[in-house]
Amino acid sequence: QVQLVESGGGLVQAGGSLRLSCAASGRTVSSYAMGWFRQAPGKEREFVASIMRNGDDTYYADSVKGRFTISRDNANNLVNLHMNSLKPEDTAVYYCAASIRYRTSVYSGQYDYWGEGTLVTVSS
Repeated sequence: QVQLVESGGGLVQAGGSLRLSCAASGRTVSSYAMGWFRQAPGKEREFVASIMRNGDDTYYADSVKGRFTISRDNANNLVNLHMNSLKPEDTAVYYCAASIRYRTSVYSGQYDYWGEGTLVTVSS
């Protein structure tokens, strides 16, 4: 089992940058497919980015491709989400998730563990 804790959210102006971190305890993050999802007020949770279990392949939602980068810091057992050129529509609670069953996934139902989320607010 793994426990996930997100950090790094906050208020930023449009065009700015933030780095979210997901700290994992219990097992190494390389043992899981890791993903970031987000949920805006009144909307369903949506996929943002993922990184493959025991690999470096990454996947992104079209809405963030070219602006966001997911990476894994094995030394510190972290998964980071670097967010650049932020837009007001990026405002959401961002969740870190881990899947033991799949090597990678864009589907929230295929993730087994979730953090509690961190709020990102982008002002126009």
